[in-house]
Amino acid sequence: MSRLASYKTGQFTDPPITQLVFSDTRFAWVWVILRLYMSYTWITSGWGKLNNPAWVNTGEALKGFWVNAIKVDPKPVITFDWYRVFIQYLLDTQTYTWFAKIVVAGELLIGVTLLLGAFTGIAAFFGGLMNWNFMMAGTTSVNPVFFTLSILLIVAWKTAGYWGLDRYLLPALGTPWRLGFAVNPRAMTNDMKVCGCGANCTCASSQMPAVAIAPAE
Repeated sequence: MSRLASYKTGQFTDPPITQLVFSDTRFAWVWVILRLYMSYTWITSGWGKLNNPAWVNTGEALKGFWVNAIKVDPKPVITFDWYRVFIQYLLDTQTYTWFAKIVVAGELLIGVTLLLGAFTGIAAFFGGLMNWNFMMAGTTSVNPVFFTLSILLIVAWKTAGYWGLDRYLLPALGTPWRLGFAVNPRAMTNDMKVCGCGANCTCASSQMPAVAIAPAE
């Protein structure tokens, strides 16, 4: 009966192995290794562009990349016509003059946030978005691998930054669907009893019995 109720309400739990890998802090060390690897690559790539006037001054480096991407002879570099039209529009409007700076800042920011483990899921999303755009423009390099790793970090957003600033940022700020104690003073931390007293809860000192939350039968 409980299985039927769970099905009707659309509430399903992840397989134990998925919970262990993506949600258990005991596996957080795996994501540290992955984060450091990706962080190093993003930072070195962004730092090289930062010291290149063709990226930070004129944007000619990005222009050259786009010009090569829209070539159709002997065969199209970009597979999808709509994306080629989009890149052509960016060239016609000389967007590269300022967008190149965004690319440089984006790579450095993604690298630093992954290094610090701050907003890891968000950083991985934008990193994956950049990888996706590079691949759409006909560039492979490390992009397919990095795109896949970014997806993994996004799925593991709860623990990927556990050995980093997310260990403190996530409980403090929370998420759009569940605010943290710094935004919502009545939000409870894991160390508090289920009493609703908020951040200044003193129920633990008064020996309030803990309330276990179990799945509905």
